[in-house]
Amino acid sequence: MFTGIIRSAGKIESLELGIIGDGGAHVREAAGNSGARLRVRFAPELIAVSPLTIGASIAVNGCCLTVIEFGDDFFVADLSPETLARTSFVEKKPGDAVNLERPLRVGDELGGYIVQGHVDGVGRVQTISSIQNGTLVGIEVASGPNTGGDSDIVASSNSGGNSLNDDWWLAVSVPPEIATYIVEKGSLTVDGISLTVANWTNGIAGIAVIPFTYGHTNVRYLSLGDAVNLECDVLAKYVEQALSRPPHPQPASSVSRISLERLLSEGF
Repeated sequence: MFTGIIRSAGKIESLELGIIGDGGAHVREAAGNSGARLRVRFAPELIAVSPLTIGASIAVNGCCLTVIEFGDDFFVADLSPETLARTSFVEKKPGDAVNLERPLRVGDELGGYIVQGHVDGVGRVQTISSIQNGTLVGIEVASGPNTGGDSDIVASSNSGGNSLNDDWWLAVSVPPEIATYIVEKGSLTVDGISLTVANWTNGIAGIAVIPFTYGHTNVRYLSLGDAVNLECDVLAKYVEQALSRPPHPQPASSVSRISLERLLSEGF
């Protein structure tokens, strides 16, 4: 389980499609007939509290993956055909910045909200614009993270521009099949980041992004049309399922023999 609070970011070193697995027809349409192997380089803060281990879980852009290999500054994870079909990984390339989060431990602060790392759908960036004096200023299209050098390993590098001091407005399209779980002022995980929906209109979730989040996540590298992983509030999904089920009939043995008439006859 995760919280959506991104404490580290990394960069894709390689993404090898066609490595593992065998998917169904819907998977083949999106990513061929196989899975993939992902290698990510990370900054030291990812392992500041505890080292990585084989079999450990880690959320990459909000998708829970299993570490199958690691080194001092990298880890490797396999992507199943199902993962490729339901996430944005199939569109990623070496050099792309990714958000990283280690699993929540017992006793840790739940600073965001409950994030499973199970991506519900893929959205598209509709707007990414800075907010100055309460006004959206143009449409900002980032140049991307792969400009070379170790300083660009993570999106939290604070070099360059006044844009890191600005508030930002991010608008993301939401697939119709998960739109029912989106509400204004509700939670939405975008590429693993715990965010609040400030506006919900015609299938577009508008989100206010503070400078810290912009500077410490991959949001600063997003461009119009980019694919982002979305996870909705799991509690909303459980509530929907519970309400859609017909009530279970009670067995005869569990039906109470106490009635209003009997209570009155007994003097109550």
